[in-house]
Amino acid sequence: MSMHRIMIYTRFERLWHWLQAGAILTLLFTGLRIHGIHTLISFETAVNIHTAVATGLLVLWAFATFWLFTTGNWRHYMPTRQGLWRIVRFYSYGIFQGEHHPYRKAFWRKHNPLQAAAYLGVKVVIFPMVWISGLIYLYLVLGGTWTGLVNFPPAVALVHTLAAFALILFLMIHLYMLTIGKGFIHHVTPMIDGFDEVDLSVVEEAYLEADEPGHIKDNADG
Repeated sequence: MSMHRIMIYTRFERLWHWLQAGAILTLLFTGLRIHGIHTLISFETAVNIHTAVATGLLVLWAFATFWLFTTGNWRHYMPTRQGLWRIVRFYSYGIFQGEHHPYRKAFWRKHNPLQAAAYLGVKVVIFPMVWISGLIYLYLVLGGTWTGLVNFPPAVALVHTLAAFALILFLMIHLYMLTIGKGFIHHVTPMIDGFDEVDLSVVEEAYLEADEPGHIKDNADG
């Protein structure tokens, strides 16, 4: 096995990532206005933007889900206990002792066990909470005026708000993780050009060099 810089994030994956990030930040900003946390824009404008961006994000998620299952990339998000506790120990203790990260990305698994578990949790718990409560919200108020939001059923509002704050917590942790190790630029660059350091077997290296030469750059160990 040897480390190489290879293309692991396709153009669609990178586009999906940045559009999703922009949409989520916009939804959080407008959602906070709807809840009265700030008054930087009007209530009606916040509701209209929130609804439009949420609809666009649902369409993006539908395409992303289709892409994940048709390309087989869903396998990268399946959690495993193999090596999980080494990762947990590293982030809770080892990183403060200057230890090296115990996980080397593989061609068939670009997310470490903790990342996979976190991303899966977001996709199957937090996002559905947002979708379902948000769609109920649209169904209840779309037929009337936006002022009807003040009568938004408390249980649905609570679920939607809790999901939003869970998403904020995930984003804060995600941004923090980008600052550790080799630094922010190193971690963000793969989501810009698509290339990252991955552990390749001899067979995988031969396959990429023969069939996808544009997807492999160099030997990262060298």
